[in-house]
Amino acid sequence: MKVQPDTLAWKEAYKLLIGSVVPRPIAFVSTMDRSGDVNLAPFSFFTGICADPMMVCFAPMRKAGEGDKKDTLLNIEETKEFVINIVSEKIVEQMNECATPYAKGKDEFLASGLTKELSELISPPRVKESDVQLECTLDQIVEFGDHEGSGSLVIGKVVMVHVRDELYEDGRINTKKLSPVGRLAGQEYTRATADTFTLIRKTTANEKS
Repeated sequence: MKVQPDTLAWKEAYKLLIGSVVPRPIAFVSTMDRSGDVNLAPFSFFTGICADPMMVCFAPMRKAGEGDKKDTLLNIEETKEFVINIVSEKIVEQMNECATPYAKGKDEFLASGLTKELSELISPPRVKESDVQLECTLDQIVEFGDHEGSGSLVIGKVVMVHVRDELYEDGRINTKKLSPVGRLAGQEYTRATADTFTLIRKTTANEKS
């Protein structure tokens, strides 16, 4: 089968994309606008970029209908700051509650029962119940259209990392203790450490015989 994306309606192309790029980590992003109103929302188009400087990115799509920007993106444009809170299984239900399309100004922390924790270097609060939190300042936003189905790439510099003490062992985060959750297609999620295996990376290329 061959599928040319620009021949599809955006919703069909979206289904093809999210069914192919799996599993996806979830960026649970907390932001604040200039007036101090807080927003908390999950995004599964999320990854790291590099370590020095430590850079991460996530991609909020435009809203269905008129293609309006989501509150998270509007807040970041205003304040240039955000927190990415890593989603573990223990807060997955609350994360799902925050995916509800509430009206602007609704405090998702209150709606979900999650707790605001003051950040160290930026204004938006962290999710206290999240075991890893990345305080970020905005580096740049790359726009890919202004209609429904399009989106933006938000690139941020990590200025502070918060890790729960019991997860940090010998300079590494214990993934099994973190118990992160990944996004699949539709309504499906996955436990990232449910069935893991190890591959040792080779240090030199095999010589041709």
